[in-house]
Amino acid sequence: MTTAVYRLHHHPLDPPSRRVRLAMGEKALAYETVVEKPWDPGEEYLELNPSGEVPTLVIESEGEEIVLCDATAICEYLEETVTKHSLLGTDPVARAEVRRLVNWFECKTWNEVTSCLVGEKAIKRLQGKGEPDSGKIRAGYHNIHAHLDYIGWLAGQRNWLAGDHITLADLAAAAQFSAIDYLGDIPWHKHPEAKEWYARIKSRPSFRPLLGDHIAGFMPPRHYADLDF
Repeated sequence: MTTAVYRLHHHPLDPPSRRVRLAMGEKALAYETVVEKPWDPGEEYLELNPSGEVPTLVIESEGEEIVLCDATAICEYLEETVTKHSLLGTDPVARAEVRRLVNWFECKTWNEVTSCLVGEKAIKRLQGKGEPDSGKIRAGYHNIHAHLDYIGWLAGQRNWLAGDHITLADLAAAAQFSAIDYLGDIPWHKHPEAKEWYARIKSRPSFRPLLGDHIAGFMPPRHYADLDF
């Protein structure tokens, strides 16, 4: 049997890329990584993904090359082709809730929190676009409390965010908040329920590659890779 080779083109601070990395870890898939700059994509990358965005997953198997773009498309492809450890739920209602929460975190949390903090404090600097917008940073610090409260509420009602088992909803949330946590900008002490949920997912083997990330010019806080905070 020919073993497929997976190559993920990503950026370490991009939450959708982080979600795919976590999903592949939960699926116990070995994969190679290539760091891309979606704000300045090279010609070779544009041939793979004309949008220049990340993530892009390239799968080579039996002389065939499959190119998949977009985190949601990639994760659902993995659900359909790697059946162990389902991350979408076991019935239509459960899957609908997982997809709702994935959209919540990748759209609402990104727009109201992550883009205001990671986008302004890190990505903007990496892009060479000048000083961060202090108003957006203040908005991110203000908005983060409601999002952490929501995680705490979900985790208090269920074993994991979408139900009894870990799903893409947890991975989408962890992708957003781990990127923010890399900058040390999460007030965990004010949100113990969210912190407890994050500690659980942070301790999973799938999370280890993220905890080893080091972005040039940005040193993570000491607790970032500490499983006990």
